Amino acid sequence: MKKINIPKFKNEDAERAFWSRRKLNDHFEPSDFVPVAFPNLKPSSSPISIRIPSPLLFRLKERANELGVPYQALIKSYLAEKIGAKR
Repeated sequence: MKKINIPKFKNEDAERAFWSRRKLNDHFEPSDFVPVAFPNLKPSSSPISIRIPSPLLFRLKERANELGVPYQALIKSYLAEKIGAKR
């Protein structure tokens, strides 16, 4: 890695101008980088709309209440368990 002499900037415009004139690939080699892991990232989710018979939804909500979990989390858990997915 080649050292970059970074001056003190009087404002953001001056800093923006400084970095716009630099090519960072002139200062870094692929060996300068280290692998990074983000173990706490949650997988993204997508909202869906599904029609469930009212008695089934009522039973799901009752069961979720007994377990002390939100009913949508319980539904996701049941679906993941049924298809063998890991959460």
